[in-house]
Amino acid sequence: MAEVLTSIILDTRRPLKDGTYPVKLRITYKRERKYFPTKYSFTENDFTKTQYPKPKGEFKQIQIALQAIEQLAIDVKDKLPVFSFEAFEKRFLNFSARDEVFAAYEVAIARFNKDGQVGTANTYENAKVSLLSFIHKDPLTRNKGITQKEAQAKKEALLKKKKPLPFASVTTDFLKEYEKWMLQQGKSPTTVSMYLRTLRTLFNEVIAAGDVHPELYPFGKRKYQVPAARNIKKALTKAEVEKIYKYETNHEAVEKARDYWLFSYLCNGINLKDIARLKYRQVNKDTITFVRAKTERTTRQDQRKIVVTLTDKAAEIIEKWSYKPVCAESYVFPILTELLTPEKEMATIKQAIKTINKYMKRIAAELGIDKNVSTYSARHSFSTILKRAGAPTAFISEALGHSTEKTTQSYLDSFEDDVKRKYSSLLTDFDK
Repeated sequence: MAEVLTSIILDTRRPLKDGTYPVKLRITYKRERKYFPTKYSFTENDFTKTQYPKPKGEFKQIQIALQAIEQLAIDVKDKLPVFSFEAFEKRFLNFSARDEVFAAYEVAIARFNKDGQVGTANTYENAKVSLLSFIHKDPLTRNKGITQKEAQAKKEALLKKKKPLPFASVTTDFLKEYEKWMLQQGKSPTTVSMYLRTLRTLFNEVIAAGDVHPELYPFGKRKYQVPAARNIKKALTKAEVEKIYKYETNHEAVEKARDYWLFSYLCNGINLKDIARLKYRQVNKDTITFVRAKTERTTRQDQRKIVVTLTDKAAEIIEKWSYKPVCAESYVFPILTELLTPEKEMATIKQAIKTINKYMKRIAAELGIDKNVSTYSARHSFSTILKRAGAPTAFISEALGHSTEKTTQSYLDSFEDDVKRKYSSLLTDFDK
């Protein structure tokens, strides 16, 4: 059988408009040659630098990327039972697609949607559009003065003109420039961190699958480090919580918002999605037991159940606002209905959060609380007030359902019910 030869060459037959020449993968079989394009183009001098035994700086990364392309070609041709250019091209282009960032985003988004993780899918979709905007230098994220329909049309136009982005092109310098651009576009440090973490996750996945060479990984020590999200303190003081606890109103919607906020605060900082999904079978006269929706898919091996001590006030809120009649498989609160799609469930919960936050801001203004009182601040206040009261960090970590405090968890399985009740009573010891 004739040998199949592979090589990376600079095609100097015709220069590009910028004076560089395209880099191509050349396959030779039975004296016939076929060329496959790559993302790269160089001057003859720069291409020579990528071929040095020990190139420096960016040329080292480019050399690794080009070697990865050739190694992929070798792997593909070695796996063909009978070589033909047609069979090689079909399989090579299929494998090459796995080395493309936007294709990886689309695969991940489809997977999250299939698993019902609509919020995560939306995060990845937004990160993908942000990256596209950066590549095209399109200030899409700053168009706040246009309608939703116009923004969607602009997004679709951007998606149509997207160009491939090989993982090899995502270098340390690329990531630094991308971070700088996002901040210039008005993105918060938290959003910047979130988008870059999706890209880091995709990188880890393609490397683990063997589709990208590990040496191309641009993240980590002495490379690019994803900035930490800025943790804006949102906790209220116990005195401020007391004002909300004792707040009275004749407006039913405001009262319900206040009670949902208090229920979150009193029940281990349970977030609204978990409140909305709470069913009667999870509630008894002394406790509420649930697994956080946020972690139920990501920690299948350690489904940590959160056990909440049901205080008198929390029980009162359930009695006041819950669905009737009581049925084990029915939702406790009238937020969700049965048989909603994941997309509709997420939209319903987002609207409920928006409504609660609107009324909580109104309550805060009336009470003279100069803080952003939201559903999240209930969770943060729960943990912070317990910490200030002397509760161990390990107890708070368990109560919140965090996977941290691993050392503590290893020798302290869980806290006894009387200890839990003691600390839960600290939340409302102003109610005397």
